[in-house]
Amino acid sequence: MNVPNKLTVLRLILVPVFFVSYMLPNWFGPALNVFSTVLMLLCYATAEITDLVDGKIARKYNLVTDLGKVMDPFADTLSHLTFFVCFMDKGIMPSWCFIIIMWREFAILFLRMLMMKVGKAMPANIFGKSKTCLYAATSILSIAYIVAETFFDISAVGATFLTVLYVAFALSAIASLLSFVTYLNTIFKSKALSGLTR
Repeated sequence: MNVPNKLTVLRLILVPVFFVSYMLPNWFGPALNVFSTVLMLLCYATAEITDLVDGKIARKYNLVTDLGKVMDPFADTLSHLTFFVCFMDKGIMPSWCFIIIMWREFAILFLRMLMMKVGKAMPANIFGKSKTCLYAATSILSIAYIVAETFFDISAVGATFLTVLYVAFALSAIASLLSFVTYLNTIFKSKALSGLTR
């Protein structure tokens, strides 16, 4: 297994660690709030850094593999959905946004498998890129909110912060849905899956 794939595996390992970190105060009491927040922050930062680095290394040194093509988007989906479950539990992500994003992510994974079966790549679109940026922005803002709430008194700005988060998550869900519709439309028009047996 090459370095980019090892970094992706590390990201997969960090996902459940992030979830456990978040749940520690729920399981063992608020005394673990600070430890939980710091560990969450470390897991999130490491996961995001490895996500950036593994792709750059793979492309720069021609280390793109079939395993990496499947494992990297799976790691992305697993990490984002895990982060969002925690944010929804925290009350900073609307449940309707999570449902739309979850359905979209599983549907895209299914489509990606079908496209790989016929030897085609998923076409990129502007909504997909916007979705990725919004996922990152909402995750960073959510982690910042949790950190600020743990270490500072944010009662004066808390409501405003939550409103900003609500709008950011709503935009993420909308971009997610639009990207999926655009993917479907492009795939149907290209007839890339027309050769699949039914």
